[in-house]
Parts: sequence; structure tokens; C-alpha cells
Amino acid sequence: MQCNEPLAASDPQARRLAAAAFARDGFFVLSGLVDADLVRSLRQSVLKALKPLLGPVEYEAEVGYPGAPAAVDRAGGRTPRRLLHALARFPKLAEWAQSPVLGDALKACLNGPALLSQCHHNCVMTKHPGYSSATLWHQDIRYWSFDRPELVSVWLALGDEGARNGALRIIPGSHRLELDRGRFDRDLFLRTDQADNKALVRAAREVSLAPGDALFFHCRALHAAGVNRSDAVKLSCVFTYHAADNRPIPGTRSDRYPGLRLA
Repeated sequence: MQCNEPLAASDPQARRLAAAAFARDGFFVLSGLVDADLVRSLRQSVLKALKPLLGPVEYEAEVGYPGAPAAVDRAGGRTPRRLLHALARFPKLAEWAQSPVLGDALKACLNGPALLSQCHHNCVMTKHPGYSSATLWHQDIRYWSFDRPELVSVWLALGDEGARNGALRIIPGSHRLELDRGRFDRDLFLRTDQADNKALVRAAREVSLAPGDALFFHCRALHAAGVNRSDAVKLSCVFTYHAADNRPIPGTRSDRYPGLRLA
């Protein structure tokens, strides 16, 4: 499996290169997609929502991942993991998430106009030091119900992301694999006690990001993340997109709110 390198958002060849990387690896990074002024403004808005904490939120204790507090009423139990409904609470972030520059980049993945899902992700990930949890190997499509498993998530870094503060790791090419159900556990996390799965994980790549970089990844790409061992909170905005003709299954969580067209 080959790995791609970050693409400069200003490169006129970026869209063509991104399409090739996405088809091959299931992900790509556009560096400098958001300028420093907007990153600074978005970061300030998010930090204001953390102190005092403004709901709705998901707490680390509620996800039950490795390293998370045992319960909300235990030490660190009210450490936020996600600030939910980001589109409704952060106007500048909502404007960016529906912007033409993002829509143009998504065409490289979806081969046509994209809709922004209000039902999935639509959040700011807030990985705090001390009480953050690890996310095991999984595919996001396990949560979602659409005609086709062809959705794309965009992960925007509002600060540096690396090994020390729990950057994402992705297995290149895993979006093209057809994996038997037995290779996953009860909760649809990849079982790491199997030899074939261990070989997959050895091929993983850590995706380091700088403020303003954006990671685009396929809903079938296997990914994971570690805990935050730094002394600062890591802030990442995450949105999910699908082609206009890839409809959510009626009556499912994916169909709860309408998809939004990009500008």
C-alpha cells in the first residue's frame, strides 16, 4: 500500500492529485486550507464554549473508550469529548463547512456536488490532557445508513496534531477491503488478536497536521487515535459529506435532519 504526502491547498494540481490519493489510499491532506486568521477566530470561539462549558456535549465517560473516566460522577467524568451540533453553534465554522473551496475539494472524492450531513460528526473534537481516551480501530460507516457506503469526512485541525496529543492514524487502502464480520468485535472495532488484522495495523500511517490543515478520509477507511499526553487541549472540527444522489435510508438516524447544499 502506498502513502500520499500532504498537498498544498494552493497547488493548481491539488484536486487531481487528491483524487488519485483518495482512490488509492482512502484519504489525503490539504495543507493550509484555512488561513491563520480564520483558524485563530474559530479556536477562540471553541475555547469560549469550553469555559464555561456550553452544551450540548458528549463526555469522555459516556463513550467508554480505553482511558476514559469510569462514569460521569467520577474524577474527570465531565471532561468533554465532543461539542455537538457545531453547525448551529459556530456560525463562522458553518460558513466554512459549506464554502465553495471545500465543495471543490470534495468533488475530487465524490465526483459531483456534495451535501453536508447534519446527522453525523457535525462536531468539534476536544481531546483534553489527563482524561482523554483512545479510539480503537474502526470504520465510520458502522454508524451510518446510506444507499452507498461512499461518504467523506473532513477533519480540520485548529492546532498542531501529532503522536503526543493523539493524532489520527489511518490504514492506507483499507477503504477498498472487504473484511469478514469476524474480524471485528461486538462493537465493530477491529480485533487486534488476529494475525491478519495485526498485519493491517502495522501498515498504519500517523496523520500529523498543522493548524489549518484538513484531512479528508473515506467512511470505510480504518482509523484510530491515541490519548492526549500533551498539556494542552487538542481541537479538531469534523464534518461528513455525501453525494447528492447518495440518500440516507428512511427512518434511520442518518435521515433525521436534511443534508445541506454547499455554497
